[in-house]
Amino acid sequence: MASKVAAAAVDFSRIYSSLGLGRETIAAVQAFRKRHADAQRVATHFASQPTTVDFAHYRSVLKNKAIVDEAEKLLKEFKPTTYDVSATLQAIETFEAKAVAKAQETEQKIDVELKELQATLANIEDARPFDQLTTEDVAKAHPRIAEAVETMVKKGKWTVPGYKEKFGDLNLM
Repeated sequence: MASKVAAAAVDFSRIYSSLGLGRETIAAVQAFRKRHADAQRVATHFASQPTTVDFAHYRSVLKNKAIVDEAEKLLKEFKPTTYDVSATLQAIETFEAKAVAKAQETEQKIDVELKELQATLANIEDARPFDQLTTEDVAKAHPRIAEAVETMVKKGKWTVPGYKEKFGDLNLM
């Protein structure tokens, strides 16, 4: 009975909005809740009905008493089959434990990646605009560029290899 009170006290519309669920998900959850309520209603209806069979009534109504006797005998001999589901439950628990561990591992990886992305974003926001950069700034950031330019100037090369192939020749003459 306490679960019904708790379920009635839950504000599902607030939960839907706070979790940011989509329309399809909300519709699926509401359909599930409706099916659950219907199943509970049917279960309580059948639980209130008697579960015993009045064989004396059937003997008085039916001419063939042997059928009633056979049905009564079969009902008394009936033993429901029991299944050992402990192995299945253990497999489910193992799977859940692995899933939780994997989710926590993924959460840690995502947290690290988020911190790196936030640092990169802060670096981008704090960086000077491209038009305000100087060659000294670029050389300080990437010394290999400065070394390559110095080597090219010493050798008397004034063009960048592969530039014309990639961007074309912009000479008008």
